[in-house]
Amino acid sequence: MRTPVGCDAVRAEAFVRQSRAWIESKLLLRERHRPAHPVREFRDGETFRYLGREYRLLLVDEGRSPVRLTAGRLRLDKEVAADPARARRDLVAWYRKSGLRWSRGRLQPWAARMEVPEPTVTVRDVGNRWGTYRLGEDGTGTMALHWAVFQLPAHLVDYVIAHELAHIRISGHGPDYWTLLRRAIPECEVRKEELDDLGRRLWLGQIAERD
Repeated sequence: MRTPVGCDAVRAEAFVRQSRAWIESKLLLRERHRPAHPVREFRDGETFRYLGREYRLLLVDEGRSPVRLTAGRLRLDKEVAADPARARRDLVAWYRKSGLRWSRGRLQPWAARMEVPEPTVTVRDVGNRWGTYRLGEDGTGTMALHWAVFQLPAHLVDYVIAHELAHIRISGHGPDYWTLLRRAIPECEVRKEELDDLGRRLWLGQIAERD
């Protein structure tokens, strides 16, 4: 902890003593929201989430698509699994393809509910955000969703979609923005807290290092 310029040690110590409960609550809050993204291995039985459900990985030798979700198992080609970098790439590609297909069916109802034009949607890595919305020079809007979002339960993916759709009408996150979002999702603050909690524990592509 740093002290302001001109603040002597006596005043600093007194502040710490008087504000101990407040400081401890802030430290606890920071610890509670510290990222805890897991590391994954591409082996039989490893778990991966899709739309809130856990699926165990099954290594197969079928010579078909490298990643498939069938019969309650996430199937990964053995040859692909032998190369962790390739397995990660193919699994992320599966999340992108599956997530894009799923989100296309959810976008129109949310856009209609919020009375905004339906944007083009893409699924990719958008860094430290779950989604973005941009209006192009041609007037066409594009929403990008992070591929990792599709590990979340459906109602939280819907929240991310509605969150970005609200930006079509209001930029920033001021009071007017939250009023608009609350009309579409009355419990939006609860969903935001749930997203903050689950989001810090999503798999973001980290893989175990090999010896």
